Amino acid sequence: MLWAAAGVVACGFLVVLEIAARRYGEPGPITNQVKALVLAPKPGPLYGGLALMMVVLTWRQRFVAAGAAIGIDVVLLLVRWAVDARMTGGHAFGTGALWVMLGFAVVAVTRRTGNERVLLLKGVGLGLLMVAARKTGDTWLFITAKTRPTVLDPYVATADHALGNPSWLAGRIVKATDPFSSHLLQLVYGQLAVAAVVVAFYQLRNVVVERRFPSHHLVRTFLVIGLLGPGIYMLFPVVGPVFAYGPGASGTGGVEWAAANLWPHTWPSITTPHPMTYDGITPRNCMPSLHTAWAVAIYIHSRRAPRLLRYAGTFWLIATLAATLGFGYHYGVDLVAGVVFVLTIEAALRSLERGWDRPGIQLVVYGTTVFIALLLSYRYLPMEMARYPEVSGPLLILVMTSVIYGYVRTTRIPAQRSGSPPAPEADAARGGAIAGEHEGPAPTATPAPELR
Repeated sequence: MLWAAAGVVACGFLVVLEIAARRYGEPGPITNQVKALVLAPKPGPLYGGLALMMVVLTWRQRFVAAGAAIGIDVVLLLVRWAVDARMTGGHAFGTGALWVMLGFAVVAVTRRTGNERVLLLKGVGLGLLMVAARKTGDTWLFITAKTRPTVLDPYVATADHALGNPSWLAGRIVKATDPFSSHLLQLVYGQLAVAAVVVAFYQLRNVVVERRFPSHHLVRTFLVIGLLGPGIYMLFPVVGPVFAYGPGASGTGGVEWAAANLWPHTWPSITTPHPMTYDGITPRNCMPSLHTAWAVAIYIHSRRAPRLLRYAGTFWLIATLAATLGFGYHYGVDLVAGVVFVLTIEAALRSLERGWDRPGIQLVVYGTTVFIALLLSYRYLPMEMARYPEVSGPLLILVMTSVIYGYVRTTRIPAQRSGSPPAPEADAARGGAIAGEHEGPAPTATPAPELR
């Protein structure tokens, strides 16, 4: 019933976004998804979704699914070349993965029964959620640009003086070390979803054996971040320093809309901020920094993984923070808000999983209060923050650190109550999930059925 209700809500939201996008003359997420059945979309989200779906399959079924997806893409590629069909964004692959996921949905309905049907449908739903999230996110960013003609960048840029304008400093470092740094950071920044799929696949690796999903995993956190974050974009529209105070991401396109061409060589002066008009194309997707939030979530969920994956999670977090600042996509205060945002969400999800207790409730309330206070201070106290950076800067770091400390302390409470931390073998049996136990006793492992 819960999955059915969530599906109905998701479908209704997609319909609303489709209608809203068409009002501005653009196709919505449903239309774009239907086009992906024929035209080649970006392959990353689709094959990432296919990888997530494979957690409910046996190894034989995984090879069959991957081979079928690649085979379909090869056939469609030859057909497109033969008829000179247009490829979306110049990509050649991706459609096959979508067809395979839909095919397994048909198999679940027609060839499975009981718990096996539910498990396979959950796997398909998990994969399709990643695909739908990408399409929905693109449409939502388009809507933010159309419905928010003015942005609040002058307020955020002024408040950022409290931290010493880190985006300007990072931008100079990236330009001084170009092209190596820019190519590396762009790879990390653009492939955040790949890192998430790797960590999620590790956490869910035992689903096919245990025949159930862990009670908490990275995908849940990612989806909640993607659900709540874009709504804040509408309340606090910001485009970022490279757009508001520089040439734009393309190098020249945003100069006519920028308040001044300052980034990254000249700091913006401390003057009374005011809303500024910007174009109807650039997404207002800076406050909070969701890239930071997602990178922090990957870091958290990789802590109980093998050493190599832990190192990779740490590297991805550091490189993502460097990219968000070095490319001028975010101000420093965006990152502070993003860290508080994700830790509050993660605390709420963990409390929901293990049962709401007093420390969990206190942390969620405290994190929410800090996050709201940050947004209000950026909007209504930027001049005071810029005039007294020796006070406001350490205070920003202090409140962020207090949320981090509260999160670490709260998540250790279950282990402290049990008297000792969980053994590595128990972690492995839980599929690498870093939050709590499975709900109820673990079922006896049974061989997974082969694809018929």
